[in-house]
Amino acid sequence: MNTPQIRRTAVAVAAAALLPFSLAACSDSGSDTKSAPSAAAEGATASATGTTEGGMTGDEPFGPACASVPKEGSGSFDGMAKDPVATAASNNPALSTLVAAVKQAGLVDTLNNAKDITVFAPTNDAFAKIPKADLDKVLADKEQLTNILTYHVVGERLTPKQLENGTFETLQKSTLTTSGSGESYKVNGNSNVVCGNVKTANANVYIVDTVLMPK
Repeated sequence: MNTPQIRRTAVAVAAAALLPFSLAACSDSGSDTKSAPSAAAEGATASATGTTEGGMTGDEPFGPACASVPKEGSGSFDGMAKDPVATAASNNPALSTLVAAVKQAGLVDTLNNAKDITVFAPTNDAFAKIPKADLDKVLADKEQLTNILTYHVVGERLTPKQLENGTFETLQKSTLTTSGSGESYKVNGNSNVVCGNVKTANANVYIVDTVLMPK
Protein backbone atom coordinates (compact mmCIF):
# COMPACT_ATOMS: atom_id res chain seq x y z
CA MET A 1 0.00 0.00 0.00
CA ASN A 2 1.52 3.37 -1.01
CA THR A 3 1.74 6.41 1.24
CA PRO A 4 -1.40 8.30 -0.04
CA GLN A 5 -3.51 5.18 0.41
CA ILE A 6 -2.18 4.71 3.96
CA ARG A 7 -3.06 8.31 4.80
CA ARG A 8 -6.57 7.99 3.37
CA THR A 9 -7.15 4.79 5.33
CA ALA A 10 -5.93 6.39 8.57
CA VAL A 11 -8.24 9.37 8.09
CA ALA A 12 -11.22 7.11 7.45
CA VAL A 13 -10.50 5.04 10.56
CA ALA A 14 -10.13 8.17 12.70
CA ALA A 15 -13.40 9.59 11.35
CA ALA A 16 -15.23 6.35 12.07
CA ALA A 17 -13.86 6.29 15.61
CA LEU A 18 -14.88 9.89 16.27
CA LEU A 19 -18.39 9.59 14.78
CA PRO A 20 -20.11 8.09 17.87
CA PHE A 21 -18.62 10.78 20.11
CA SER A 22 -19.77 13.51 17.72
CA LEU A 23 -23.31 12.11 17.68
CA ALA A 24 -23.35 11.84 21.47
CA ALA A 25 -22.20 15.44 21.78
CA CYS A 26 -24.91 16.59 19.38
CA SER A 27 -27.49 14.64 21.35
CA ASP A 28 -26.35 16.14 24.67
CA SER A 29 -26.41 19.71 23.39
CA GLY A 30 -29.48 19.38 21.18
CA SER A 31 -33.13 18.67 21.61
CA ASP A 32 -32.68 15.79 24.07
CA THR A 33 -31.00 18.06 26.59
CA LYS A 34 -33.83 20.55 26.33
CA SER A 35 -36.52 17.93 26.63
CA ALA A 36 -35.21 16.47 29.88
CA PRO A 37 -35.41 19.69 31.93
CA SER A 38 -38.73 20.43 30.23
CA ALA A 39 -40.14 17.10 31.39
CA ALA A 40 -38.85 17.73 34.90
CA ALA A 41 -40.34 21.22 34.89
CA GLU A 42 -43.67 19.83 33.70
CA GLY A 43 -43.60 17.30 36.51
CA ALA A 44 -42.89 20.01 39.05
CA THR A 45 -45.71 22.14 37.67
CA ALA A 46 -48.10 19.19 37.75
CA SER A 47 -47.15 18.49 41.34
CA ALA A 48 -47.61 22.11 42.36
CA THR A 49 -50.99 22.48 40.69
CA GLY A 50 -52.33 19.05 41.53
CA THR A 51 -52.56 18.07 37.89
CA THR A 52 -52.73 14.36 37.27
CA GLU A 53 -51.20 12.33 34.44
CA GLY A 54 -54.42 12.53 32.49
CA GLY A 55 -54.28 16.33 32.58
CA MET A 56 -57.16 16.70 35.01
CA THR A 57 -56.92 18.95 38.04
CA GLY A 58 -56.75 16.76 41.12
CA ASP A 59 -58.07 18.96 43.93
CA GLU A 60 -56.62 17.87 47.24
CA PRO A 61 -58.56 17.43 50.50
CA PHE A 62 -58.19 20.38 52.87
CA GLY A 63 -58.93 21.32 56.47
CA PRO A 64 -57.52 20.65 59.96
CA ALA A 65 -59.23 17.28 60.44
CA CYS A 66 -57.60 15.90 57.29
CA ALA A 67 -54.39 15.44 59.29
CA SER A 68 -56.01 12.62 61.28
CA VAL A 69 -56.86 10.59 58.18
CA PRO A 70 -54.60 7.52 57.85
CA LYS A 71 -51.79 7.85 55.31
CA GLU A 72 -52.22 4.32 53.99
CA GLY A 73 -54.85 1.61 53.73
CA SER A 74 -58.59 1.61 53.05
CA GLY A 75 -59.15 4.58 55.39
CA SER A 76 -56.63 6.80 53.60
CA PHE A 77 -57.65 9.33 50.95
CA ASP A 78 -56.42 6.97 48.21
CA GLY A 79 -58.27 4.07 49.81
CA MET A 80 -61.54 5.98 50.18
CA ALA A 81 -61.37 7.08 46.55
CA LYS A 82 -61.73 3.43 45.50
CA ASP A 83 -64.88 2.70 47.53
CA PRO A 84 -68.47 3.98 47.34
CA VAL A 85 -69.26 6.56 49.99
CA ALA A 86 -70.89 4.50 52.75
CA THR A 87 -68.12 1.90 52.55
CA ALA A 88 -65.46 4.61 52.48
CA ALA A 89 -66.96 6.29 55.55
CA SER A 90 -66.94 2.98 57.42
CA ASN A 91 -63.15 2.93 57.07
CA ASN A 92 -62.79 6.32 58.79
CA PRO A 93 -62.88 5.96 62.62
CA ALA A 94 -63.97 9.61 63.02
CA LEU A 95 -67.25 8.81 61.21
CA SER A 96 -68.26 5.68 63.13
CA THR A 97 -71.40 7.27 64.64
CA LEU A 98 -72.55 8.43 61.21
CA VAL A 99 -71.92 4.97 59.77
CA ALA A 100 -73.95 3.37 62.59
CA ALA A 101 -76.80 5.82 61.91
CA VAL A 102 -76.70 5.09 58.16
CA LYS A 103 -76.91 1.36 58.88
CA GLN A 104 -79.74 1.91 61.37
CA ALA A 105 -81.69 3.85 58.73
CA GLY A 106 -81.04 1.21 56.07
CA LEU A 107 -79.34 3.73 53.79
CA VAL A 108 -76.06 1.91 53.08
CA ASP A 109 -77.13 0.59 49.67
CA THR A 110 -78.90 3.84 48.79
CA LEU A 111 -75.72 5.84 49.33
CA ASN A 112 -73.36 3.29 47.81
CA ASN A 113 -75.46 2.94 44.66
CA ALA A 114 -76.08 6.66 44.16
CA LYS A 115 -74.18 8.33 41.34
CA ASP A 116 -72.28 11.61 41.70
CA ILE A 117 -73.48 12.94 45.05
CA THR A 118 -72.09 15.16 47.80
CA VAL A 119 -72.24 14.07 51.42
CA PHE A 120 -71.78 16.44 54.34
CA ALA A 121 -70.55 13.93 56.89
CA PRO A 122 -70.78 14.82 60.61
CA THR A 123 -67.93 13.59 62.79
CA ASN A 124 -68.41 11.61 66.00
CA ASP A 125 -67.81 14.88 67.88
CA ALA A 126 -70.62 16.50 65.89
CA PHE A 127 -73.07 13.82 67.06
CA ALA A 128 -71.69 14.17 70.61
CA LYS A 129 -72.99 17.78 70.67
CA ILE A 130 -76.53 16.38 70.66
CA PRO A 131 -77.75 15.44 74.15
CA LYS A 132 -77.59 11.66 74.50
CA ALA A 133 -81.28 11.28 75.25
CA ASP A 134 -82.17 13.23 72.10
CA LEU A 135 -79.68 11.29 69.97
CA ASP A 136 -80.95 7.96 71.25
CA LYS A 137 -84.49 9.04 70.43
CA VAL A 138 -83.52 9.97 66.87
CA LEU A 139 -81.60 6.74 66.34
CA ALA A 140 -84.67 4.78 67.46
CA ASP A 141 -86.98 6.60 65.03
CA LYS A 142 -86.10 5.34 61.56
CA GLU A 143 -88.28 7.87 59.74
CA GLN A 144 -86.80 10.86 61.57
CA LEU A 145 -83.29 9.44 61.26
CA THR A 146 -83.71 8.98 57.50
CA ASN A 147 -85.05 12.53 57.27
CA ILE A 148 -81.95 13.91 58.99
CA LEU A 149 -79.40 11.76 57.15
CA THR A 150 -80.80 12.44 53.67
CA TYR A 151 -80.66 16.16 54.48
CA HIS A 152 -76.86 15.75 54.47
CA VAL A 153 -76.81 14.56 50.85
CA VAL A 154 -76.93 16.67 47.67
CA GLY A 155 -77.56 14.99 44.32
CA GLU A 156 -74.44 16.29 42.55
CA ARG A 157 -70.70 16.43 43.16
CA LEU A 158 -70.02 19.88 44.62
CA THR A 159 -66.61 21.50 44.22
CA PRO A 160 -65.19 23.87 46.85
CA LYS A 161 -65.80 26.73 44.40
CA GLN A 162 -69.52 25.94 44.38
CA LEU A 163 -69.61 26.13 48.17
CA GLU A 164 -68.52 29.78 48.24
CA ASN A 165 -72.11 31.02 48.08
CA GLY A 166 -74.54 28.26 47.32
CA THR A 167 -78.01 26.93 47.99
CA PHE A 168 -78.58 23.27 47.18
CA GLU A 169 -81.53 20.91 47.28
CA THR A 170 -80.89 17.81 49.36
CA LEU A 171 -82.21 14.27 48.96
CA GLN A 172 -84.55 15.12 51.83
CA LYS A 173 -86.06 17.70 49.43
CA SER A 174 -85.35 20.83 51.46
CA THR A 175 -82.33 23.09 50.91
CA LEU A 176 -79.08 23.82 52.71
CA THR A 177 -76.77 26.78 52.22
CA THR A 178 -73.01 27.02 52.04
CA SER A 179 -70.58 29.92 52.29
CA GLY A 180 -66.87 30.61 52.56
CA SER A 181 -63.72 30.60 50.45
CA GLY A 182 -60.25 29.10 50.24
CA GLU A 183 -60.17 26.35 52.84
CA SER A 184 -62.82 27.77 55.18
CA TYR A 185 -66.47 26.91 54.60
CA LYS A 186 -69.68 26.77 56.60
CA VAL A 187 -72.92 24.89 56.01
CA ASN A 188 -76.14 26.58 57.15
CA GLY A 189 -74.01 29.21 58.86
CA ASN A 190 -73.07 27.11 61.87
CA SER A 191 -71.47 23.86 60.72
CA ASN A 192 -67.80 24.09 59.75
CA VAL A 193 -66.15 21.97 57.08
CA VAL A 194 -63.20 20.43 58.94
CA CYS A 195 -61.95 18.21 56.10
CA GLY A 196 -63.26 19.01 52.66
CA ASN A 197 -63.11 17.74 49.09
CA VAL A 198 -62.58 14.10 50.04
CA LYS A 199 -63.19 11.89 47.01
CA THR A 200 -64.91 8.50 47.06
CA ALA A 201 -65.85 6.35 44.08
CA ASN A 202 -69.27 8.00 43.78
CA ALA A 203 -69.21 11.12 45.95
CA ASN A 204 -67.44 14.22 47.16
CA VAL A 205 -67.39 14.32 50.94
CA TYR A 206 -67.16 17.35 53.23
CA ILE A 207 -66.67 16.34 56.84
CA VAL A 208 -68.45 18.78 59.16
CA ASP A 209 -68.35 19.49 62.91
CA THR A 210 -72.10 19.91 63.49
CA VAL A 211 -75.07 17.73 62.53
CA LEU A 212 -77.31 19.50 60.03
CA MET A 213 -80.99 19.68 60.95
CA PRO A 214 -83.67 20.15 58.29
CA LYS A 215 -86.19 22.90 58.93
